[in-house]
Amino acid sequence: MDYRDTLNLPETDFPMRGNLPKKEPEILKAWEEEKLYEKVQKAREGRPKFILHDGPPYANGDIHLGHAINKVLKDIIVKYKTMMGFDAPYVPGWDTHGLPIEQQVIKKLGVNRHAVSALEFRQKCKDYAEKYVGIQREEFKRLGVRGDWDHPYLTLQKEYEAAQIGVFGDMTKKGYIYKGLKPVYWCPSCETALAEAEIEYADKPATAIYVKFAVRNGLSVLTEENTFVVIWTTTPWTLPANLAISVHPELTYAVVSAQQEHWVVAEGMLDSLRSLWQLELPVERTLTGKELEGVLCKNPLMDRDSMVICGEHVTLEAGTGCVHTAPAHGEDDFLVGKQYGLPVLCPVDHRGKFTSEGGAYAGLKTEKANPVIVEDLKGTGDLVLEETIKHSYPHCWRCKSPIIFRATEQWFASIDGFRQAALDEIEKVRWIPAWGRDRIFNMIADRGDWCISRQRTWGVPIPIFYCEDCGNVLVNDQTIAKVQDFFRQEGSDAWFAHSPAELLPEGTACECGGTKFRKETDIMDVWFDSGTSHAGVLKQRAELAWPADLYLEGSDQHRGWFNSSLSTSVAAFGQAPYRNVLTHGFVVDEQGRKMSKSLGNGVDPLKVVQELGADILRLWVSSVDYKNDVAASPRIMKQMSEAYRKIRNTMRFLLSNLNDFDPAKDKVSYQELQEIDRWALLKLSKVVERVLLGYESYEFHWAYHTIHNFCTIELSAVYLDIAKDRLYVEGKTSLLRRSAQTVLYEVLDALVRLLAPILSFMTEEIWPYIPGEKTTENVQMAEMPKVNPEWMNEEIAVLWDQILELRADVSKVLEKARQEKLINHPLTAQVDLYPTEDQFEFLQKVPNLAEVFIVSNLTVHGPREKRPEGVQPAEGHEGLGILVLPAKGEKCERCWMFHEEVGKDEEHPTICPRCSTVLSERKNQ
Repeated sequence: MDYRDTLNLPETDFPMRGNLPKKEPEILKAWEEEKLYEKVQKAREGRPKFILHDGPPYANGDIHLGHAINKVLKDIIVKYKTMMGFDAPYVPGWDTHGLPIEQQVIKKLGVNRHAVSALEFRQKCKDYAEKYVGIQREEFKRLGVRGDWDHPYLTLQKEYEAAQIGVFGDMTKKGYIYKGLKPVYWCPSCETALAEAEIEYADKPATAIYVKFAVRNGLSVLTEENTFVVIWTTTPWTLPANLAISVHPELTYAVVSAQQEHWVVAEGMLDSLRSLWQLELPVERTLTGKELEGVLCKNPLMDRDSMVICGEHVTLEAGTGCVHTAPAHGEDDFLVGKQYGLPVLCPVDHRGKFTSEGGAYAGLKTEKANPVIVEDLKGTGDLVLEETIKHSYPHCWRCKSPIIFRATEQWFASIDGFRQAALDEIEKVRWIPAWGRDRIFNMIADRGDWCISRQRTWGVPIPIFYCEDCGNVLVNDQTIAKVQDFFRQEGSDAWFAHSPAELLPEGTACECGGTKFRKETDIMDVWFDSGTSHAGVLKQRAELAWPADLYLEGSDQHRGWFNSSLSTSVAAFGQAPYRNVLTHGFVVDEQGRKMSKSLGNGVDPLKVVQELGADILRLWVSSVDYKNDVAASPRIMKQMSEAYRKIRNTMRFLLSNLNDFDPAKDKVSYQELQEIDRWALLKLSKVVERVLLGYESYEFHWAYHTIHNFCTIELSAVYLDIAKDRLYVEGKTSLLRRSAQTVLYEVLDALVRLLAPILSFMTEEIWPYIPGEKTTENVQMAEMPKVNPEWMNEEIAVLWDQILELRADVSKVLEKARQEKLINHPLTAQVDLYPTEDQFEFLQKVPNLAEVFIVSNLTVHGPREKRPEGVQPAEGHEGLGILVLPAKGEKCERCWMFHEEVGKDEEHPTICPRCSTVLSERKNQ
């Protein structure tokens, strides 16, 4: 008879290998067929709501790792909140308008937008956007993200566009929307104005020049002939638009001698200019900037005066202290020019080419004009110095080209109108991390007016009409309501399909009496589109609520979606659209470098899913402190695969040892549990407490590390290692075995719930295998475990911390004996402990020490007994001696322990007395 056949060896149908790339799609299909999202929502109907509002990704290409982090983080939160008993709907959305889609339609489809009608071009853009919405939807679903994928929100939807027009109307009614001529960020490549949120800075080489402006009328302060005011600029192409030279009224300016001429520069810049120009520049006299006000100079390139004016924006950080001023090409220039009544001369068109107002430079693009202008200045003798510098320059964040500042008539939202209200609302919001508050506060505090108009086609039109007779702007409650009605029925295409007469209320007339109108041709900034999602989604859908409990996006959205959402919400409704704002960092490689095609260091989430499985990617997201930049690489993903395997194997072990356990009738009461079992439940309680705190604090790496450490250390390396003997050897229905199984059941039931928001696929697999009757058919419909106060026994914690410290010391001596070939496994060993008085008293309290140390026999000797040769000192317990000897007796064929009485039972001659008793009891049952 092989007595090992009588062991309670683990059995389970739960597979050892995850085989995630194959299994996960099958699980996804089942979720879809059973309508899991709807079931979860039905189960939480009537509960308190938790609304995480999805910031819409751009529908333009496959998802990248940043998308994956964002969506998985949101999914973890929504699933956790659901399992905490909240009604937490998740409505995904997409940003579907704007220039990038236009560019792709033009580039990939070969469409000439000027050769087709606006409606035809818009239809192609819509088709393109909807195509990528469909692609990204499937990619997000593959990550295991649960949501209302059949009813997402798109910024091109009719109801959404109508709500957006309503917000615009509210802001207009309050006087926040105006049209003005002022310099804006302009992208000549994209041929449109840009807002601050669409600008990114990059180092760029530039030609910097020092130029003499001859004094034509020096009034009574610059009377000498051959006097020049010297300016510095890094944009030579703006010189044809120069109308003035700004000086600071309180700075001291010096008239210096240079090359038989008199040059005017700021006294505070003389030392650097002497070094740079290699001239002595002796000072003839000084005067204040205020004294120079009104001096007339001559623009060296154009037949035009350039007046010296005073401006507080002038500094001594660079240049000469005399600032070239072109009101059409810079905000400071515009503002100071306005004070002096200067015209806004903009000789550059929408493509960045000089118009006829640019004189000899007409037809040249600005960057091409730079060297031509430099050569012309050399020819006239007005160039003092040319140098190449590297400086941070604004670029279009879509096409990555350098922008220009160009004065055009644009529609603006006046931030001043609601700035203080927005700053007040920022203080009411919880920003996570806390530095997010300072970042957005400073951005709103310093933000200029928001340019909301774009000179493109694919977007929501600005619903403004102009009187054909007098040019007056027409917009009011009635016109907004009528346009909204059209948009609800036909979408924003209605603006292009209908005449002004059709779009306006019947009988509309201008104040001048005119009845003929034309439509605005500009569309709205896409940040206005997405920034009104709180109105177009939260206020429109019955299952949602306004304001949202949480916005969660990348840290760049303080200047983007968080900012535009706050601005439109405060302006229209007087309140922030969110209560909490959480940000995550960007993905970098292991060297901390930004991922890019040129470096070849990118990690494709779809490839990770295809090769390793979505659960591996989800586990990685949960493992990182995502509030900072996070590292990713194939090596890191492989490490996460190993971590997943350890967690899965632990869960499989738990399941396999519960195949004959029915919690309804087999659970052992807490009072009857073995002491080590109560210790395990204490550890489980602390895990539940820590993991729930991690979820609640959005510190998901706490949850991951807590569970992973629990599986690999407290469970696998300690408790399960010790409990195996009872689970395999004791009688199937014995109290000792049922006590251990009770713990395994409680651990399994808690861990599968705690892991469900992260390892959604694995926990779905496990749920049906858990023994006993379940209250929900799916783990995602279950509720999170709660901390059982009865299990929080700190006395047991103190006792077992000491026992395990002692176990660690004994394990070291056992390992040494194994290396010395004295034993080949702990079960082949006998351990003798020689304690001090205090240690002896402690050891008397601990039952079954041999079981704890996993040895065949253990003897605690009295503190006064003589210590034999070979006793080893314990590393962590001063005065304790440990002696390891080969175990006496024979090996039991059933439990593999050594015992001196093996062979004394005639019926079972090859097993120990304990196993013999177990078999006898089983025979009699």
